[in-house]
Amino acid sequence: MLDDRDRKILTLLQENSDTPVADIADQLSLSASACSRRIARLRAEGYITGTIALLDRQKINLPTTIFLLVRTGRHSKDWLDQFHAAVSSVPEIVEVHRLTGNFDYILKLVLPNVEYYDTVYKQLLKRMELYDMSAYISMETVKLSPGLPTKHI
Repeated sequence: MLDDRDRKILTLLQENSDTPVADIADQLSLSASACSRRIARLRAEGYITGTIALLDRQKINLPTTIFLLVRTGRHSKDWLDQFHAAVSSVPEIVEVHRLTGNFDYILKLVLPNVEYYDTVYKQLLKRMELYDMSAYISMETVKLSPGLPTKHI
């Protein structure tokens, strides 16, 4: 069971995983060694699954976001395996979610420009048959939060 200090550690690490343990410990009124043990336990228990660097999309020339809604007429295991392999092979596809409702999947693409969507579109169609695809260009990111709320733990 996690306590408030554990939740605060998780929140602080999501804000900046490079924060020195001593700084986190100071904010929680803990010793650095006690804080370090808590972080190690959170990793061992699977609450922290990894650490990544967040890149500036403008600086790496990926300013465009497109959401692609996909409908399929097939749901066999073979088709699903092929679909998973196809979307996994395209690095510009950064998220894929299976949906309820009128569409089966939503894909989030990050691209250098709108025109590059055609390249991704052709890559997908080369790998598999899709019944319907509808692309939507994001005009503005209103909220982007890679961190998760910790109050539900």
